[in-house]
Amino acid sequence: MSVRRTGGRRGNGDLAGNPPTRTAVRSAKLAALPLAFAGRRAAGAGKKALGRSRTEVDREIRLRTAQHLFEVLGELKGFAAKIGQVLAVYELALPLELAEPYRIALSRLHDSTPAMLPSTVHAVLTESFGPDWRVNFREFDDRRAASATIGQVHRAIWHDGRPVAVKLMYPGAREAVHSDLEHLRRMSALLAVFVPNADIRAMTERLAECIRAELDFAQEAENQRAFALAFDGDPDFRVARVVARRGDVIVSEWLDGVPLTRLIDMGAQAERDRVGLLAIRFVLSSPERTGLLYGDPHPGNFRVQPDGRLGVVDFGACTPWPPPQFAPMVFEVGDALINGGPAELDAAIRRHGFARRDSVFDAVALGDQLRAYAELLLRERARVDREWLRARVLVALNPRLDNVNRHLDLPAYYVPFGRAVTTLFGLVSQLGASGPIRDEVLRWSPELTEVMARHRARTGGPTDLAAVRLRRSTIGDSRRRA
Repeated sequence: MSVRRTGGRRGNGDLAGNPPTRTAVRSAKLAALPLAFAGRRAAGAGKKALGRSRTEVDREIRLRTAQHLFEVLGELKGFAAKIGQVLAVYELALPLELAEPYRIALSRLHDSTPAMLPSTVHAVLTESFGPDWRVNFREFDDRRAASATIGQVHRAIWHDGRPVAVKLMYPGAREAVHSDLEHLRRMSALLAVFVPNADIRAMTERLAECIRAELDFAQEAENQRAFALAFDGDPDFRVARVVARRGDVIVSEWLDGVPLTRLIDMGAQAERDRVGLLAIRFVLSSPERTGLLYGDPHPGNFRVQPDGRLGVVDFGACTPWPPPQFAPMVFEVGDALINGGPAELDAAIRRHGFARRDSVFDAVALGDQLRAYAELLLRERARVDREWLRARVLVALNPRLDNVNRHLDLPAYYVPFGRAVTTLFGLVSQLGASGPIRDEVLRWSPELTEVMARHRARTGGPTDLAAVRLRRSTIGDSRRRA
């Protein structure tokens, strides 16, 4: 067997050159973020006093803060890097001139993580496969081929000649993630400022449960086997088969292909449209085909294969799906939104745990907010791009006290689906994909298919809500003139 080795520099991690995992080190790095921001603002005040442009100084502060934030998140990995993935979606909500520094820093997030030194990689392989781990490989490349939130991937040749991807967990990653989750629990009470009626503790615990599941490589390998079997021979998708799993190492068939990050940057619009619809199809079809929800559809987990199929990797964030409450909720909330009115929407939202029975919220405002999502079902073709998502996020995160979202709850059972759909919308919006999104959604949702059948029976066919709003506006103007 041949092994290609690379050198490593000394660093400040638990192991020289490796990502830091000790609680004290991670806490210190996270704590440094607000302190550094305060220092930059103080220094900026001095620069403004000396006559520098306020706009120039503020932009410099944003740029340096964004770079610092994502460098730290990228270096820490684990749950902290997942926060970075969420921020990658919320960056879309910023005005373009403010978002630029964050977009620049986000583009460096996955590349900024220190790679494990070869000696550490060999130690992980020894612990998982035993001291004779090398007999399993004809070749093993010490250089990292890709990074993951709790580990990294190496390219190798299995003993039978198959090219394989070897995913290893960072030493200490479990402890680091558990520490991050404890920080999340302590900070969760602050979220009540933004959503005072939500059961923050239940939501936090459900999210923590999802994250902890990603630390179980044995379960991840089983998830991947289930997906590989279900999608075997599929004309649209390819899931790599698991070759071996021992300890904190998963060996899978290697998938070549164009990463979606490259397609987002320079792909032709027709290809971006096609891949966007395929991503929707994969996520929405996964429960029916595997009994599992694919929960992490961000660009790094997909690549376009040479034969045009969409290759999918990383099956740690998979949840048995659906829970019994889900299908009735989809039908009743969807039916109230599309075929009912504010009273029906109010009742459905309360019945399914999105608002407490004694809480007060504006069902009309909620209907207005959700109408953009309903339009995806009421239009033959629709487009989801950065501007579409930015508008949705700006409305959802509006800090005004009368924002209807402040008066709603998010039931714990919905958290995995909410995470998956939020990430999926982020991916599709980055692609700027357009096409028959309605048909793709209805193909995998009998509940929404029934909703739309009721809509057709009531109206005679699908309706473009933009045209409805225009008609209502015209009628309103006529009445006011009269």
